[in-house]
Amino acid sequence: MPMTQILAIDTATEACSAALLVGQTTLSRYEVAPQGHTRLILPMVESLLAEAGVSLAQLDAIAFGRGPGSFTGVRIGVGIAQGLALGADKPLIGISNLAVLAQRCWLDSQAEQVLCAIDARMGEVYFGAYRRMGETMVLQGDEAVLPPEVAVRQGLANLAAGSGGWLGAGTGWAAYAEALSPLRNQLTGLGAELPDAAAMLPLASLAWQQGLACEAALAQPVYLRDKVTWKKLPGRE
Repeated sequence: MPMTQILAIDTATEACSAALLVGQTTLSRYEVAPQGHTRLILPMVESLLAEAGVSLAQLDAIAFGRGPGSFTGVRIGVGIAQGLALGADKPLIGISNLAVLAQRCWLDSQAEQVLCAIDARMGEVYFGAYRRMGETMVLQGDEAVLPPEVAVRQGLANLAAGSGGWLGAGTGWAAYAEALSPLRNQLTGLGAELPDAAAMLPLASLAWQQGLACEAALAQPVYLRDKVTWKKLPGRE
């Protein structure tokens, strides 16, 4: 069988990243640069393709962080992914940024259960519980945007329903440290604060194998909040 080749990009949070899967090899670029997403992401993509000696036309698919995250960042990622996919006639795979964050914790420290809380501004967090199944992290229940005190109740329910330790991940733990402390005190520790496109690749590869890619024009962002906030990350363009 031909080797799988997938490009992944993510601009949904303060981190800007791109990664390329070529068979069993992963190449990646990552930078925390809240003001630099539009400036950085395409050069990152070009650098990866050049290093691998691969063209967009040779890819199987392009994956992107579909949110939740900052409104501006999510839109940048979706727009650039669609532009690349339309130009190369390639399908898109949208991946949850909470799932990518949980996957990063598995890759970084083999954390098998992760509670993700990304600062959603407006006194809320994007929240989701993930458990490892095979080599990927799988959502337990639903992703939601919640006030911290509700996230505490939900998280404690997740802990009570399972066994073993849970790791916390995401910017929400620092942004709402006091409000989330009843849950934080029950965790084994905190992992990555931001998602990374390199951690998106295992999820995107599985989605590709399951036939979950879509036409570029059909790709949609996910905000979780019915009323989309236009508040930007600090210093975002």
